[in-house]
Amino acid sequence: MQNHEALLKLPIFKLLVDENITEFNKQHALADKPLDFSGAMLRGLDLRNMIADQISFENAYFRGADLRGIDFSNTNLKGASIAGAKISGAFFPSELTPEEIKLSFEQGTRMRYKHTT
Repeated sequence: MQNHEALLKLPIFKLLVDENITEFNKQHALADKPLDFSGAMLRGLDLRNMIADQISFENAYFRGADLRGIDFSNTNLKGASIAGAKISGAFFPSELTPEEIKLSFEQGTRMRYKHTT
């Protein structure tokens, strides 16, 4: 897990923070390994149209961010918080229960994955 200051030194992460989603998606497609943005602070950003496949947003902070329509189904959101985010049409990992998503959205709790056997 990286801290937010270290992430800001990564050019691809800076594209995300600058809301340059088109260029971020292009660079993400060229990445030779999954992206690790654990601990990212993405409060209030417009991230619509972001391709989130194979990104770790573990313990990330999305308070008030615009996440509408993003497919997070193949994304690590363990410990992330989505308090007050715009999530209409977003697709979440199957390991997250609707109750867990609702708690995070309404109360800002960190999302916990359900255990599978």
